[in-house]
Amino acid sequence: MMDRTSPQSAGVTRWEPFVPKFVTVFQEGYTAARLKADLFAGLTVAIVAMPLSMALAIASGVGPERGLFTAIVAGFFISLLGGSRHQIGGPTGAFVVVVFGVVAHYGYDGLAVATLMAGLILMAAGFSRLGTFIKYIPYPVVTGFTTGIALIIFSSQVGDLLGLTLVHPPADVLDRWLAYFAAIGTFRWQALLVAVMALLVIIGVQLRWPRLPAFLIAIASVALFCYALHVPVETIASRFGRIPRMLPPPHVPVIGMTHIRALFPAALTIALLGGIESLLSAVVADGMTGRRHRSNGELAAQGVANIASACMGGIPATGAIARTATNIRAGARTPVAGIVHALGVLIMMLVLAPFISYVPLAALGAVLVIVCWNMAEFSAFRAILRGPRGDMALLLVTFLLTVLVDLSVAIGVGVVLSSLIFMHRMAETVACEKGTPLLAGDTTEADGATRLERRALPRDVEVFRLNGPFFFGAVAHFEEVLFRAGGRPRAIVLVMEDVPLIDASGVMILKKFLKAAATGHTKVVLCGVRPNPQSVLNAMRVSVLQAETLKAALALLS
Repeated sequence: MMDRTSPQSAGVTRWEPFVPKFVTVFQEGYTAARLKADLFAGLTVAIVAMPLSMALAIASGVGPERGLFTAIVAGFFISLLGGSRHQIGGPTGAFVVVVFGVVAHYGYDGLAVATLMAGLILMAAGFSRLGTFIKYIPYPVVTGFTTGIALIIFSSQVGDLLGLTLVHPPADVLDRWLAYFAAIGTFRWQALLVAVMALLVIIGVQLRWPRLPAFLIAIASVALFCYALHVPVETIASRFGRIPRMLPPPHVPVIGMTHIRALFPAALTIALLGGIESLLSAVVADGMTGRRHRSNGELAAQGVANIASACMGGIPATGAIARTATNIRAGARTPVAGIVHALGVLIMMLVLAPFISYVPLAALGAVLVIVCWNMAEFSAFRAILRGPRGDMALLLVTFLLTVLVDLSVAIGVGVVLSSLIFMHRMAETVACEKGTPLLAGDTTEADGATRLERRALPRDVEVFRLNGPFFFGAVAHFEEVLFRAGGRPRAIVLVMEDVPLIDASGVMILKKFLKAAATGHTKVVLCGVRPNPQSVLNAMRVSVLQAETLKAALALLS
C-alpha cells in the first residue's frame, strides 16, 4: 500500500511549486463575491495599464500598439499560469533601455527573437528552481540600476516634451543630450505646454482623487484640448500611424545560430530583469495581502508569457509593481482580476483605437516623467548613500554603469562586486583564538556557565577555538593564526563547536595544517564538529582524531 501511494505523493510535492494560483483559487472555491471584486479591480487596472503600455512601448523605440499587445497577451498568461494571486503583467520601465538598444541594432525582428529566448531562459530558471536565488540580489544593486533606468527613460522623453525634431535620436544618454542641444532651434512651446498641462492634471488627480485613473484622465483631457483648438503638436498618428483594432496573427520568430550568438546577452539581460522585477512585485503583493507566492512557478509563467508576447507582436513583459499594487488596492481577490485586466485592455483597444491616434506624444512623455519619478526611489538612494561605504560604492557603481555603459554590464558588475563585499564582511566576522572553551558536558562547578574555563593545561598542548564559517573568504585569517601558533607543541586541539559550515577551501587549509603538524610530530584533535562540517570532512576524506568534548580530547592526548 505504501509503495503505491508514495510515488504519487512525491509527484504532488515535486510539482506543487508550479501549480498556478489560478488553479489553487478554484480548488478553494470561487464565489460570486470574488468574481465581483475581481471584475472591478481588473477593469480599474486596465484603465491604468492602457496609457502606460503605449508610453513604455514608445520609449522603447517601437510603436504604441506593441505595448498594448504585450499588456493583453503577456498579462493574460502571467495571471493564468503565475505563482502570485495578484500579479499584473505587462511592459515595464525596466526593459526600456535594453529594448531600445536591441531595436536600434536589430530591428523589431531581433527584439522578438531576444524576447523569445528570454522566455526560454525564464522557463529554464523556473523549472531549475532558481527563483529563490534571484531574490537575493542586494538592494543597492536593484536601487542603482532602477534609478539609472529612470534617468535614461527621462532622457529619452526630453525630445517629445520640448517638441524637438530628431531624425535618428542616439541610444547613448550623453550623445542624446548632445543631440538635444544641437536641435534646440526646433523647440516648440506648444509641446511643452501640453506636457505641463498633462503633468498638472496627473498630479492634481492623484492628490485630490487618488482612486481615479490619473494617467487616462490626463491623456484624454489633453488630447481633447489639442483636437478642439487644433494645437500643432506631434501625435501618435502623425509618427506611428493609426492603432490597429485587433491583435495580429501569431508569428513564431525564426531563431538561428547567428541570432543566438548576437542576441544572447540581450536575452539574458531581459530574462534577469524580468525575473528580478516579477519576484520583487510578488514580494510586494505578499506584503500587502499576507499571502505567499510560488517563485519558481512565477518564473516559469513569465517565460511562457514572454514567448507568447514575442509570437503576438509584443515586447518583453514582467510583473509590474505599481499595477499590481493598484490591483490589490482596488480589491482584487484572485488571478481572475489579472485576466480581466488583459481582456479590458483588449476591449479598449478595439473600441478606442480611432481616438488613441490623436493622443499627443508630449502627454505620453508626461506620463513617463511620473513613472520615472516613481522608479527612481530617491529616498532609498539617499539612505544608502548614508549607509556603509561598501553599499554606497555598490550603489554608485551600478548607477553609473547603467547610465554610461550598459545595463547588462551594470548588473553583472553589481552582482560580482556585492558578492566580494559580502565575502569580505563574512570573513571579518570569523575568529581563531587561543582558549579552553567549555563544550557540552564541560560546565564548571562554580556557576555552570558555558564560558572559557581557566583550567591548567599541559605546557605542550595548545587549544584553538574557531568561530564562524570556515569558507574560502576566511581561510587566510585561519591560516595565519594556525601556522603562527608558535613553537612545536606536542598536541593541538581545534574546537569547532561554533563553525556552522566548511567549504572545500577550508578543508584544503585544514589538510595543509594537518600535514604540517604531522611533519613536526604534533598531534591534532578536532573537537565538537557540527553535522554540516562533519559531512564535508567525511566526503573529502579528512582523516583526523575527533572528540565530542574538550575533556575527551585531552583524554585522547594523555
